[in-house]
Amino acid sequence: MVSATSAQAGADPHPSLRRARTVSQLLDSAIEIPVINYRVGLDPILGILPVAGDTVSYACSLYVVFEAIRAGASAKLVAVMLSLITVDYVVGSIPALGTLFDAVWKANVWNVRLLERHLDA
Repeated sequence: MVSATSAQAGADPHPSLRRARTVSQLLDSAIEIPVINYRVGLDPILGILPVAGDTVSYACSLYVVFEAIRAGASAKLVAVMLSLITVDYVVGSIPALGTLFDAVWKANVWNVRLLERHLDA
């Protein structure tokens, strides 16, 4: 008999990737804006709160990097991933403009793609 856990593990051989995708989707594309068919996540919503919102978002984005480290990512890959979320944090902290930037700059989606490439290699 195959348990539900093993069946899920068989569907995605990299649990770190599955967890990273979940966080990435939540932060970067959880909500669809119907009129323009564009997706945003919690990142730009949290960014409305100056500094504190971007700090919470940055901390959540670090989880995606943590999962990459768990999956055996190289130091160079981790540095690139950290750079992407740091740009998100710094520019996202600018009042008004930062919120718009957060809606477009999808660092977590990019980081998941980098992790996928790493795991495929």
